[in-house]
Amino acid sequence: MKVLFLTGNKNKVVEANQILSNLGYEVEQFLVDGLTPEFIEPQSSSIADVSEFKIQQALELISETESSNNALLVEDSGLFIESLNDFPGVYSSYISKTIGNEGILNLLVDKSNRNAEFRAYSILYKNGKYFRALGISSGKISTQIKGSNGFGFDPIFIPESGDGRTFGEMTDHEKSSKSHRGESLRILYDELSHPSK
Repeated sequence: MKVLFLTGNKNKVVEANQILSNLGYEVEQFLVDGLTPEFIEPQSSSIADVSEFKIQQALELISETESSNNALLVEDSGLFIESLNDFPGVYSSYISKTIGNEGILNLLVDKSNRNAEFRAYSILYKNGKYFRALGISSGKISTQIKGSNGFGFDPIFIPESGDGRTFGEMTDHEKSSKSHRGESLRILYDELSHPSK
C-alpha cells in the first residue's frame, strides 16, 4: 500500500520509507500537480494540534481523487529548548530558515542550561482509522555546529542516547535509531503491525 506523506521535506520521506517499507508500505511525498500543497496551520504551541489540523485538511483535499485509497501521513515536529521556554517549538522550520543554527547558538551564548528535546507527532490515516504517535529525543544543544548530514538543527543537537556526536555527524541509520521521528515512526510501525492491540 502507498503512504502519501504530506511534507515539503524529502529527507522526512526517506526516513519514513526506511521504517515503514518493512511492512510493505511505499512512502511517497504527497503532491498536487507536482507541488506540495500549502495548508493553514493553527495558532497553537502544540505540535499535536498542528498535526491534527493538517490531517483533516489533507483528507478533504484527496477525498474525491484517485489518491483517496492510499494511506495518509502527516507529522509536525520541533526543537524545544528548555532555557528558551521551549522556543523554537512549533516555529522550528521557520526559525531554521531565518536565523539557522548559528542564530540558535547565539541565543544560548550566556546560557548554562543547554537541555533540549526534539519532538515529532505523527498521524497515519488508513482505511478510516487513525494511528497516532509521539516521538521524543532528549539531549543538549552543542556549543558549535558539527557535521553536515541530516537537515535543520541536526548539526547542533546532541542526543543523550548517543556517543556525544550531533545528529549532523551521524549516518541516516544512526540518526533514525535515536531520533524523535524515528521513534514516532517505530510506534506507528508497531501499531500498524498489531492493529488490534
